[in-house]
Amino acid sequence: MGYSIGQVADAAGVTVRTLRHYDDIGLLTPSARTATGYRRYDDADLERLQQILFYRELGFPLEDIAKILDDPDADALTHLRRQRELLRGRIDRLRAMVDAIELAMEARRVGVNLTPEERFEVFGDFDPDRYEAEAEERWGGTDAYRESQRRVASYTKEDWKRIKAEQEAIIRGFVEAMAAGVPAADARAMDLAERHRQSITDGFYECTVEIHRGLADLYVSDPRFTATYDRAAEGLAQYVHDAILANADRQEGR
Repeated sequence: MGYSIGQVADAAGVTVRTLRHYDDIGLLTPSARTATGYRRYDDADLERLQQILFYRELGFPLEDIAKILDDPDADALTHLRRQRELLRGRIDRLRAMVDAIELAMEARRVGVNLTPEERFEVFGDFDPDRYEAEAEERWGGTDAYRESQRRVASYTKEDWKRIKAEQEAIIRGFVEAMAAGVPAADARAMDLAERHRQSITDGFYECTVEIHRGLADLYVSDPRFTATYDRAAEGLAQYVHDAILANADRQEGR
C-alpha cells in the first residue's frame, strides 16, 4: 500500500504542504494514488525525497535539483559522491569560519583590560598573542588554556608592553643570528628558542617541549605565522622552526 503523505512528512521532517508543493511542480510525484485520490509513496519515492533534501540542505534551488535528479547519466552512487564532495567543501568552509570566530573571540579576550587607544599603543594592528593562544588551544590541552585565560584576564597595559618587548627582543636575536650565518642547531639559536619557550610559559601557559614543537610546525605551515616572521627577515619562520626543533631535541637529551 506504500506510505501516506502524513507518514512521509513525519519520517522526513518536512510538512505535508512541502510534499504537496513538490508534487505540484513535478519534483516528487508519488508512485500511486488510492481510489479516493490520496497520495501513496513507495521506497523509490522516499529515496528521491532523501536526495532532494540533501541538495536543499546544500543550498540548491528546486529547479536545479530537478535537473540534477533527472539526469539520465547520474545514478544513486553518483549523487552520493557529489554530495560527499559538496559536504566536504562546506565542512572546510565552516571550519575556516570557526577558526576566524575563535581568533576574533581571542582578540576580544586579550584586550579586555585595555582601551582601544591602549591596545593600539601596545600592539598596533597586530596582536601576536591571539595566534599563540590558537596554537595553545590546539596542542596545550584544557588546563593550559584555562591557565592562559586566568593570567591575561588581569594583565594591564604595562604587562602587555613588557611581554611585547620580550617578544621583539627574541625576534631581533633570531634575525641577528640568521644574518650572521649561525646555524639553527647552534647553541646561540637554540638558546633563543628556549628563551622563546620560556617567555610563553612566563606570560601565558606552561609551554612544554611538545607544545613548542607544535608551534614550530605552525610557524611554517600556516601562512599567517610565516608572514609574521618573514616580515622581520626573509626565511625567518623556517629558521625559528628549525631552532625550536633543535632546542626541543636538546631539552629531551637527544
